[in-house]
Amino acid sequence: MSGLVLQVGPLKHSLEATLAGTFAADRLPDGDARAEYLSAHGDRITAVVTSGRTGVDAALMAALPNLGAIVHFGVGYDTTDVDRAAELGIGVSNTPDVLTDCVADTAVGLLLDTMRGFTAADRFVRAGRWPVEGNVPLSRKVSGSSVGIVGLGRIGSAIADRLTAFGCRIVYHNRNEITGSPYHYAASPTELAASVDVLIVAAAGGSGTRHLVDRDVLEALGPRGFLINVARGSVVDEAALVDLLQQGALAGAGLDVFADEPQVPEELLQLDNVVLLPHLASGTVETRAAMEELTLRNLENYLRTGNLVTPVLTPGKDVR
Repeated sequence: MSGLVLQVGPLKHSLEATLAGTFAADRLPDGDARAEYLSAHGDRITAVVTSGRTGVDAALMAALPNLGAIVHFGVGYDTTDVDRAAELGIGVSNTPDVLTDCVADTAVGLLLDTMRGFTAADRFVRAGRWPVEGNVPLSRKVSGSSVGIVGLGRIGSAIADRLTAFGCRIVYHNRNEITGSPYHYAASPTELAASVDVLIVAAAGGSGTRHLVDRDVLEALGPRGFLINVARGSVVDEAALVDLLQQGALAGAGLDVFADEPQVPEELLQLDNVVLLPHLASGTVETRAAMEELTLRNLENYLRTGNLVTPVLTPGKDVR
């Protein structure tokens, strides 16, 4: 292996240990030490390992003139400036497929909890309110409902497969209609939202999908509609979502992602018709192990051959 590996941002502990022990990776310091480190070592770095929560921006790329690959632990890479990486010939990889099942499972779990109010009912029981107040209000039926999916890729398709077993009618919106899909296509997110009971966001993050689900889409979903987001917080106009939920203009929301993680709008914490998760959709022992293994395969293969196993962008620099 040649070149120096740099860890950017926190990662899974066992992955950090392997990077330090097997690949002699440094970790990019924070604060004033960051500039000092980059000045002393930036030109030696040929590969970066990071996560979708941290990423590599254009400024960091400029400080790493020999960077050839950015390896992401996770399927998301919207925090990395992919356009600039392409201009510089820097390869980018992620970990697709291995987390599809768990993220799809989470979406279905959020849908069930949000529509049926299970965790809200759990809080009701724990607070001793059942003997005093009687039964909780009636909730909404999941089976047979109409579900719209924004982004019918790997994860969106896995969600659709699961909800088909619930007898749900599936409608979707993509940038382009999928030939041969068994599901009905909606030409816009607004058209999609207006036609369903539940809107599930499974689109990739990044500048191209920022606020794809905007106020108009949320208003089209309406006061009987539910929003589920397992994609990226940036895809939904969070301020509009909070406002409409407070007004009762949406029936509820199930959120695994937020615009400014780990910060969650205070207003959401007060709402019983909102289910909040700390970005845990892929957070199972099995899936995180598979993600770690694929991350390391991408890194090792790049350092050995100049190629990535699961490229988002093919490297234009070769370190062999």
